[in-house]
Amino acid sequence: MKLILLGPPGAGKGTQAKRIEEALNIVQLSTGDMLRDEVASGSETGKKAKDLMESGNLVPDDMIIGMISSRIDRDDCKNGFILDGFPRTGPQAKALDELFAEKGMTLRYVIEIVADDEAMVERITGRYTCDECGSGYHDKFQQPKVDGVCDKCGSTAFSRRADDNAETVRARLKAYHEQTEPISSYYSEKGILRKVDGMAGINDVTAEINDIVRS
Repeated sequence: MKLILLGPPGAGKGTQAKRIEEALNIVQLSTGDMLRDEVASGSETGKKAKDLMESGNLVPDDMIIGMISSRIDRDDCKNGFILDGFPRTGPQAKALDELFAEKGMTLRYVIEIVADDEAMVERITGRYTCDECGSGYHDKFQQPKVDGVCDKCGSTAFSRRADDNAETVRARLKAYHEQTEPISSYYSEKGILRKVDGMAGINDVTAEINDIVRS
């Protein structure tokens, strides 16, 4: 089964993708992870991507499509995969369709997690992690049992991502609405778009997605 997971920053795409991965025995593919792996490998593609990212430029679509093409040919993708973080624009969606057609693959569903912008700002700006073990916490939704002490490893060192501030998050949400949201119409016209309520509890969102993919 081939799936795409859409949704604004903070909607929980990563969490839900991991759960789908485990439930269906398919692979979660993050274009961000692919890019980092290419850079770490020192490949020609990785070197080009690194230069582009370090200079503040976007990695071109054809390079990302090329990475996806190579990745989905691996044995672990035979049962299917979930694309998380791609496509982000209309041209990318069309390029992905062309790639699937070339490989004789069929995209089963595009699942969009719909969520309120201000709720996403609250979710993201409240996040922080343990510096020692990477456990995630939140100012409001998931505080350590003992204030300032990691539940898992006992560390007292925590940090927040520099870009997890309200101004940056709102800019990312604006970009999502302008660039990525129109993809919904594209896939809706194809009859494969399914929307789920991202404001529901995590387990409720999972149950709704499971109903879709098992239908």
